[in-house]
Amino acid sequence: MELRSPALGEWFPLRYVYRGYGCTGDNLSPPLEWRGEPPGTQSFAITMHDPDAPHPGGWWHWIVFDIPSTLHSLPEGAGPWLRELGAVESVTTFGEPGYGGPCPPVGHGPHRYYITVWALPVAKAPLTVDTPPEQAARWIEGHALDSATIMARFERS
Repeated sequence: MELRSPALGEWFPLRYVYRGYGCTGDNLSPPLEWRGEPPGTQSFAITMHDPDAPHPGGWWHWIVFDIPSTLHSLPEGAGPWLRELGAVESVTTFGEPGYGGPCPPVGHGPHRYYITVWALPVAKAPLTVDTPPEQAARWIEGHALDSATIMARFERS
């Protein structure tokens, strides 16, 4: 599989950074495009994870599943649109469902944010909006037929 974002380079633009905890971004999810999923794909999931966060297991910034297999791109700020399609944005480490952009601690150095699209063999995952992020991510990773990942960084000084 291949995944790209026409808006992300090596660093996250401020528009995709979290708004809160002292961060002043717009908290919009970045646009994404993917292709090349294997036969048997019935849905997609997307995760965004910061392994550099000073939190056990890193920080889950976005977990969305039940994305229809006919979809191969997401627009910027896709949350409301995804829900209309029947996809589920699960709770993140922030404690709320939906996208939560980068917001590392001040002076902690650059953090890496891995965005992954997962091809799943089921149309509906046995997960809910309240499934803890570590559990949802573990289920998605354990059942994926294939995946593709991009990485961008963000740092607060």
